[in-house]
Amino acid sequence: MTHEIIEDLRWRYTTKKYDPSRKVAEEDLQVLLEAMRLTPSSINSQPWRFVLIDSDAAKRRLHGTFAEKFQFNQPHALEASQVILLAHNPHYTRDDYAEVVDNGIEDGRLKPEDREDGFRAFVFAEMNTDENGDNGCWTKAQLYIALGNALHTLARLRIDSTPIEGLDTERVNEEFREELGGYRCAVALAIGYHHADDYNATLPKSRRRLESILRRI
Repeated sequence: MTHEIIEDLRWRYTTKKYDPSRKVAEEDLQVLLEAMRLTPSSINSQPWRFVLIDSDAAKRRLHGTFAEKFQFNQPHALEASQVILLAHNPHYTRDDYAEVVDNGIEDGRLKPEDREDGFRAFVFAEMNTDENGDNGCWTKAQLYIALGNALHTLARLRIDSTPIEGLDTERVNEEFREELGGYRCAVALAIGYHHADDYNATLPKSRRRLESILRRI
């Protein structure tokens, strides 16, 4: 199959070693961040916060969170151009959804007099909220839509990437508690350009065959 989307996806792979001398251009970074902002989510809830680890000081802070676990991912903290922490709101409330509704009014999607009607979809959040007000399983699932969108965007920009679930999330959430503001980091994304010694860059892509994963009825 020949198609530019397929070529983009065949091009990308999980980078194992970054070239610290190469940085993502600010223009490309802004495209990525806007693409992540435009990610779809259940009821347009957008229950996420993205923390961009960009400065050397922030990179050193992230590097320190690997002191006890997942040291194989630790080099990315310093060598990647940037690392993005993807965090979710584990107690998403009607007040949180009010920002979505009010943005809809500001953007012309909803009339001011219909504001209360804008909350009808919030029932889906309530369906995923337990007796303690925890709906983290639902909000965390939305993060992976944003992650997938980011990975495809980076492939189109020909920027290397590494999704990182190998995080000491307790340490990350404590170290970046102020920046996260109550949101919980579950996964991170390193971006940049691979080092010439990255063994994974030369290996062929391998996936399950379509007939193994698809049932067409």
